[in-house]
Amino acid sequence: MSYQEKNITVSLVSTLLIWGYYVANMLQMYQQGGLVAGWVFRLAGIVILASIIVNIVGSILTNIVLSIVHAIRTQTEVKERFIEDERDKLIQLKGTQVSYIAFSIGVLLAMLTFVFGQPALVMFSLIIFFSLLAEIIGDISQIYRYRRGF
Repeated sequence: MSYQEKNITVSLVSTLLIWGYYVANMLQMYQQGGLVAGWVFRLAGIVILASIIVNIVGSILTNIVLSIVHAIRTQTEVKERFIEDERDKLIQLKGTQVSYIAFSIGVLLAMLTFVFGQPALVMFSLIIFFSLLAEIIGDISQIYRYRRGF
């Protein structure tokens, strides 16, 4: 597994955990009588902040652990070089494209709920939901392209 694949996997796992947390809290809120603006906005803030922090910390920890494992395997202090070539950039761009398409479809669906008479909180909640889902779909797309060879 390459360096980029490992970073994408860390991003995928952390986003899946955050998405699961968001969905569980939204279902709990819905079962307790509907969406409450204060809870929805607080949950959205937690999710956005957690996404940023967890992905940064996960990436840093992954790099540290990979460097330690490389040093143990090779028994030298030579640093492992993390090279990104054109193929990696192309895979990243295609994964971003897939994420944008998934997010655009999600925003369209969220806006349709508002058009059909649902409250604005439902639309806002769905936009957060689809933003996390688009990130997951983009990461899966990138991992698939690495495994396929392009």
